[in-house]
Amino acid sequence: MAQELSEKGLLRMEVEQLKKEVRNPRAPISKTGKEIKEYVEAQAGNDPLLRGIPEDKNPFKEKGACRIS
Repeated sequence: MAQELSEKGLLRMEVEQLKKEVRNPRAPISKTGKEIKEYVEAQAGNDPLLRGIPEDKNPFKEKGACRIS
């Protein structure tokens, strides 16, 4: 769609997007970084990538082993 617009149309779209973005509430990174860190640490106990998946619930565990004698 953007290829079909003139330069004026593209600039108009960019201005509209910037108007939308300026309305978004902003917060300093010093505050949001701390909140993200606290959230990640609180959720770490539920993260299967950190604590692993129990063997009985692992859908990717091989059902049987292939043995060559």
